Amino acid sequence: MVMDADHLCSIIRCTVLIVAAVMAHSTSAELCPDFYDKMCPKALATIKMVVEQAVAREPRMGASLLRLHFHDCFVNGCDGSILLDDLPGFTGEKTAVPNINSLRRFEVVDQIKAAVDYVCYGTVVSCADILAVAARDSVVALGGQSYQVLLGRRDARTASVGAANKNLPPPFLDFPALLSNFHSHGLSLEDLVILSGAHTIGLARCTTFRNRIYNDTNIHPAFAASLRMQCPPSPPVGDDNTTPLDRTTAHFDKVYFDDLLHQEGLLHSDQQLFKGDGSASDGLVRYYSANPKAFLADFGVSMIKMGNMKPLTGSEGEIRMNCRKVNS
Repeated sequence: MVMDADHLCSIIRCTVLIVAAVMAHSTSAELCPDFYDKMCPKALATIKMVVEQAVAREPRMGASLLRLHFHDCFVNGCDGSILLDDLPGFTGEKTAVPNINSLRRFEVVDQIKAAVDYVCYGTVVSCADILAVAARDSVVALGGQSYQVLLGRRDARTASVGAANKNLPPPFLDFPALLSNFHSHGLSLEDLVILSGAHTIGLARCTTFRNRIYNDTNIHPAFAASLRMQCPPSPPVGDDNTTPLDRTTAHFDKVYFDDLLHQEGLLHSDQQLFKGDGSASDGLVRYYSANPKAFLADFGVSMIKMGNMKPLTGSEGEIRMNCRKVNS
């Protein structure tokens, strides 16, 4: 069999990465898709199995695992810092305002980690890589298109609640602030629209959309009225009531964009992507609503780009034995 140049380069690059990970001689390196092929051939299949089982038990789990990867990457890069628990003398990111009462099911990550360590005969796969692969597998489990996750991340030994409060975009942002936030992470307007399409799955709490349904004007009246029945105007009544982010919350599809066209985006930040003013974001929303296959394909491209945000590689960081705490 004759190998093309790109495939040969991939093999060479990943071989270098494997040596770097094992020998810890390198300080940084690139990510690549076949990082674990020799170190632990069963790693990715094991992650997929646990994710599929979890999503089968609770479809919302797919959105929860996908959100963990997002919230990890947007705070100092994709380094697994989101998984660190608070300890005496150490404050993690779980209690940051955008994370508390939003992120959930960390125990599934624990289950994945235990299963992977078992088939790998030790601590080989990083928690940061587990999040990246579990996000992809969650999308696929709910009907989305697969994409090739780049691997080789290592785990942070630190976390930053301050950076989480600053860098994670809240649901009440207007469009300029949303775009500025994504640009600050090296992501484009197209990435903003595409990655926001992740809201095609999952639920949101009343506290995240209460202001929109009572005060926004760019919302369909009947849609707002139906939501007001579930989300009373005066907190804390109904704060924890949840509503689907789109009409097909258990299926990864383009319905999120359809909803925006009808002014039925659940979050203020969602509807900001389509204002009906002929802007570039309007055009992208219309495009993905009309071209579902393009959305599914482009989502994978933007996820790979996001997953490349400031990863720790080589001898940076560590491979955690327990995703909830740094190694002793």
